[in-house]
Amino acid sequence: MQYRPLGNTGASISALGFGAFKIGRNQQIKYSQAYDLPDDATTETLLNSILDLGINHFDTAPAYGISEERIGRFLSHRRTEFLLSTKIGETFENGQSNYDYSRASLTASLERSLQRLKTDVLDMVLIHSNGDDQKILNDSDAVEVLQSFQEAGKIRWIGLSGKTVAGGTAALKWADLLMVEYHLEDPSHAELIQRAADQGVGILVKKGLASGHLPPAEAISFVLENPGVSNLVVGGLNLAHIEKNWQTAGAVSLRPAA
Repeated sequence: MQYRPLGNTGASISALGFGAFKIGRNQQIKYSQAYDLPDDATTETLLNSILDLGINHFDTAPAYGISEERIGRFLSHRRTEFLLSTKIGETFENGQSNYDYSRASLTASLERSLQRLKTDVLDMVLIHSNGDDQKILNDSDAVEVLQSFQEAGKIRWIGLSGKTVAGGTAALKWADLLMVEYHLEDPSHAELIQRAADQGVGILVKKGLASGHLPPAEAISFVLENPGVSNLVVGGLNLAHIEKNWQTAGAVSLRPAA
């Protein structure tokens, strides 16, 4: 099961996606160990090697420091080979995260992402939630901005990278995909994952290894055994570890659907 359907989008996505946080940012992190940002040559080799493994999904965000710029610089010549997801709503500048869900800010963010990633179309764009999912969905222009860019052909699929089951449930009304936290120690989104799958909404899982605190083999298997999961996003800077995780993902058998 190396590749899976991304909901009803018609796309085939690798069971493991590459989370590109660590190539762009090493401040204000939640990982168990500190790390240095890789230099340009190392980053270029890493990104292209990951794509060569068969992993066809790269997940980034404006909040990931220089991650978008690096993906654009080092992978844009292979743009047809992979699916790209980025986000709106959060930025990271001067060592601090900032959230802004105003129409002007979100529009400017999307235009910057298109430029940085050197692409005419963003495959997936998710609202980067600050935790108050329902307020963002109900009281901001975030959904309308995503829909307008989608209608203009600048985004293929839209969704929410949320924090709550209630927020994810509300987003099912309009989303093509959701990004949810789901792992061995927190399976609280399991019912939402099933509901999304029933509606043909793709599910990307974040923090499946609990930011590096869970053993990879067991954690990856747990997430990907769920038939409602399209893809698990895992970061890292060690190619050997990424390759091992990719092999683990390929050996997973799906649990019977509920």
